[in-house]
Amino acid sequence: MTAIISEETRQRDAIVRVGKSIFDRGLTFGSTGNISVKLDDGSILATPTNASLGDLDPARLSHLDPQGEHLSGDKPTKEAFLHQCVYCARGDAGAVVHLHSTHSVAVSILADVDPADVLPPLTAYYVMRVGKLPLIPYFAPGDQALAKAVEVEAGRAHAVLLANHGPVVAGKSLAEAQYATEELEETARIFLMLQGHKLRPLTPEQVAELRARF
Repeated sequence: MTAIISEETRQRDAIVRVGKSIFDRGLTFGSTGNISVKLDDGSILATPTNASLGDLDPARLSHLDPQGEHLSGDKPTKEAFLHQCVYCARGDAGAVVHLHSTHSVAVSILADVDPADVLPPLTAYYVMRVGKLPLIPYFAPGDQALAKAVEVEAGRAHAVLLANHGPVVAGKSLAEAQYATEELEETARIFLMLQGHKLRPLTPEQVAELRARF
């Protein structure tokens, strides 16, 4: 029992710490964005609805059972279903980060990106931490059809980009999900900076070597 309580307390504190870091660096704003972590018993801690990631209270985080039913804490984010469908699709997922980060959202609005893999492999760390990035078609906020679309792609890629909305990124740990989300946002910023310039992304051979090694 002590180990379970210790793990939950540690993960609550981690969510608050990561949320503040993300908010303070301008990767989210207002009450946008949400974070979740899957505990050892399969239940989920998630940021509450209408909460700023910069001002979270660890005691008020939402606690959900493995099926997504609310157990305790404040009312969960209305996008909790996104997190739930990622956990269903990816048995190795231990955390999910969803942001409305500016550059990633901007890329999600571009008309001429490849929906199968939105961003080119501009850097080694993007390939290592994000890899493939499919684009999920636009759905209105709260539309349950979005969950089905995300679940299909999440089974093939741990990061997806919601059209006109933002990224949803899973990781084996919260740190892994956070770093991948930040790498995605930085790559989106670089990609937008290079619009109108001829690109020299990594070659397929270089990408294959990175994936084999990492």
